[in-house]
Amino acid sequence: MLAKTEGTGNALSDVTLTGLPKAQAAGFNAALVTVVNGTSSTASYAIKVEFLDETGKVVDTSYLGVTDLAAGAKATPTAFSPIDRDKALVARVAQAQRY
Repeated sequence: MLAKTEGTGNALSDVTLTGLPKAQAAGFNAALVTVVNGTSSTASYAIKVEFLDETGKVVDTSYLGVTDLAAGAKATPTAFSPIDRDKALVARVAQAQRY
């Protein structure tokens, strides 16, 4: 789904990230991904989360999907990165597509 998405997608404003402490994520860099379907009908989402090092370079990417999220409902999957476990990485939503 994201391969055909132009730019950041049509649902970037539907998705937010909250960093998780490594102690809660088995030592991995991780982010809680909150998806809120603000539309009036059921929708599915494809989400690309990038993990950046201290220089701002993308070092890992995580892809998530949320299917059949009811209108007004919320889902909270988690994005993980096994890369550079000894460093603190920053997560960002690179793309989010509602379909």
